[in-house]
Amino acid sequence: MSLRRALHLVGTGALTGALLLGSAPAASADDIRDRQWALDFFAGEDIWEHATGKGVTVAVVDTGVDSEQPDLKGSVLRGKDYTQGKGTRDNGRHGTAMAGLIAAHGHGPGGKSGMKGLAPGAKIMPLTTEIGSTNSFQSQGIRYAVDHGADVINLSYAGPLIPGDEQAVRYAISKDVVVVAGSGNSPGKHKEYPAGYPGVLSVGGLGRDGTLWESSSWGSNVSLVAPAEKNVTPDKKYESGYGFTSGTSDASAYVSAAAALVREKHPDLTAGQVINRLIKTAKPLTDAKGNAPKLPDEKFGYGVVRPYRAVTNDIPAGPKAGPLAQSGSSDSSAGDAASDSGSSSDDSSGWMFALGPPVVLFGLIFLVLVGVAVLVVVLVKRKDSRDRVSDPWASGGGPSVPPQQPGQQVQAPTGQFGGPPNSPPPPPNQPPSR
Repeated sequence: MSLRRALHLVGTGALTGALLLGSAPAASADDIRDRQWALDFFAGEDIWEHATGKGVTVAVVDTGVDSEQPDLKGSVLRGKDYTQGKGTRDNGRHGTAMAGLIAAHGHGPGGKSGMKGLAPGAKIMPLTTEIGSTNSFQSQGIRYAVDHGADVINLSYAGPLIPGDEQAVRYAISKDVVVVAGSGNSPGKHKEYPAGYPGVLSVGGLGRDGTLWESSSWGSNVSLVAPAEKNVTPDKKYESGYGFTSGTSDASAYVSAAAALVREKHPDLTAGQVINRLIKTAKPLTDAKGNAPKLPDEKFGYGVVRPYRAVTNDIPAGPKAGPLAQSGSSDSSAGDAASDSGSSSDDSSGWMFALGPPVVLFGLIFLVLVGVAVLVVVLVKRKDSRDRVSDPWASGGGPSVPPQQPGQQVQAPTGQFGGPPNSPPPPPNQPPSR
């Protein structure tokens, strides 16, 4: 199956961010850092006083990573190629872009030139796969990453179920690895994988204006959002060596970097507890009046990831499994319930018929009356809810945002962080007041 037909990769069109890598060149290497709005948004310089991701390995299951890219040189570990001899070099540029957002360290005197990732001290493990095929390349890459010491796995692709992927993700989670994936770039409610697998930290997109990015999908159990619009990434296509990308693949890369920062600063936490820190310190998005829907919201989950607070705040570790649903738990419990239900049903029916037909008749009449009463109560409550609900994020059809029509994209309200809607929001991650 071709790349274009297989997936809505987590960038617009066939490859998440890959087509957008060439959307606009950054002017020159000298001002690259100034164009990285996400670093200001995250208060990167403040974060790096506490953690850089040193000692943490982030596996990038993607198109490969260019280990000779100046800002990544020395940070790319030996990986594995699953593309029949293409090697771990990045022909599509997408994997290198994600690696740059995660762990670029700049170059030149003092590392002042070029770009920086959110976790510039982390190491990247490239797993080169044929993203978009329906074979087991991705799942093999995930398992390799787990078996060779990855602490975080970044999966910047989205699409349909692929045989073996969920089992590989489950394996990674069972081995205490944080698994992060982008929710997809098709506006609206779309179930995408691997973001939709239980236990995966699913990431949606945040726009430069501080609102939900207009192309962010939100049907895959989104837990966090992160910058997804016009991020500077490495791109050999341009003379400067850099370009702009947009996509929830960018957002997932930033959250993978945030997880790496937490894993360095809090090495005793399990993967689930790392996710708990990221969720507990997130900033919910609000409507124009400052109101936030009940969390987790289906579009933005718990809100914008705030790595400074995730690294520095005093937060209880929480359960080892973390706050996300785990693979297999619902299936097994459902199976147990089904078997229990079957045995009790047999026992009760035998008991009932032993008492004779009159009891059976009265029992059936009673059940019918109860069912009618419950139905009436449900219908009344539904009408009351429709009369009272005001849903600024259009998840329930409230009046604040018009329903999505063909050819339109639901826009989140502007002004989440108090700034003008067309300017980058101020960084929400300043050190806590003392």
